[in-house]
Amino acid sequence: MTNLIRFDPLTEFARLDPFRTFDELFYMPRLPAAYRPVAMPAEFSIKMDLSEDDKAFYVKADIPGVKKEDIKVSIEGNQVSISAEVSKTAEEKKGETVLRSERYYGSCARSFALGQEVDDSKSEAKYVNGVLMLMLPKKGGSAVRQVAVN
Repeated sequence: MTNLIRFDPLTEFARLDPFRTFDELFYMPRLPAAYRPVAMPAEFSIKMDLSEDDKAFYVKADIPGVKKEDIKVSIEGNQVSISAEVSKTAEEKKGETVLRSERYYGSCARSFALGQEVDDSKSEAKYVNGVLMLMLPKKGGSAVRQVAVN
């Protein structure tokens, strides 16, 4: 069972209470999401897709605006970590003033665990047009063994 409350923006103003304190007169109820200004994301994040077949895991990670030299991928067992550093080159404009800059500068990282260990010696990584593509072959070795119940 859900409890839905219908939002009415004039409810606070329609309810007149002569005993409200002076501070409450200036309190504005929080605006609904449709009326709030759109904000930029707080920080840069790596978006990714993960798929697998019987031989390997495949990762596509969106890391736009980063040089391939600034991306680091590390594999330890079934744990994969991707980190990237975003840096700004200095821009100097004569006669112009920057009024607003909405670019992110810093570093970001993403780690995840896979269902099976990865053979890091055969792993491949490509970075093309802001997309990092990883091919992580599964380590063969530990086969599933059935145990008879007595």
